[in-house]
Amino acid sequence: MFIQSIKSIKLFPQNRRKFYRFLFSKTGIRPGNISLYEQAFVHRSTLRRHHKGHEINNERLEYLGDAIIGAVVAQELYLLFPDKDEGFLTKTRAKIVNRTNMNKIARKMELQQYIQFNPPSDISQTHVLGDALEAIIGAIFIDKGYSKARKFIRKKIMAEYLDLPHIVKNDTNFKSMLIEWGQKNRHSVHFITEEYPISNPNGPIFVAQALIDSETAGQGEGNTKKEAQQKAAGEAMEKVDAIAPTTLS
Repeated sequence: MFIQSIKSIKLFPQNRRKFYRFLFSKTGIRPGNISLYEQAFVHRSTLRRHHKGHEINNERLEYLGDAIIGAVVAQELYLLFPDKDEGFLTKTRAKIVNRTNMNKIARKMELQQYIQFNPPSDISQTHVLGDALEAIIGAIFIDKGYSKARKFIRKKIMAEYLDLPHIVKNDTNFKSMLIEWGQKNRHSVHFITEEYPISNPNGPIFVAQALIDSETAGQGEGNTKKEAQQKAAGEAMEKVDAIAPTTLS
């Protein structure tokens, strides 16, 4: 099998051979269907089309990869923390797969070398890199199956690029994570916060609601507006997996 792979690589044009070696060095995967991985790097801004008329970009692969990494991380956390409850597992998974984190990992993997984006520009401050990483996971899943995709996520993403003890220990900005989730999945997210000036040695009480598409998804209270919103966002993050992305064009 290995010899056959080497022979097939030699049949590739030089640019494809370079791309193949790049993929193997970053993922540990020997691609079978190389075109799948090439598509994972194509942003929709390129406006490329298949001869049948449909667009060629990484959005479908990203959608699939997002689901796969969510499932794999959930499985790993379930096994790693047998004494933790559902709330802890959900929040920890959200810390790992949030947009900011995925972008950081993609930059460390140097995926920007092959991103096709139009017009060419600095994409380091966008979610394009994180999207491409999820699309690669989707490509691995289709090309090699769930076990290979899981191995890549465990061995490369979680073991090589994540400091899990640090993630578990540190507080997370759930409000920012919820807003990022809304932007990615095309849902509106906003907060309503009310102050209750009750007799309290610590001052007034703030009660916040996190709304997704105008529906209350989480509620929290605290001694400050920020604390209340963080609690509301944290509660909402536990529910977002059940909310399907909209299909806006």
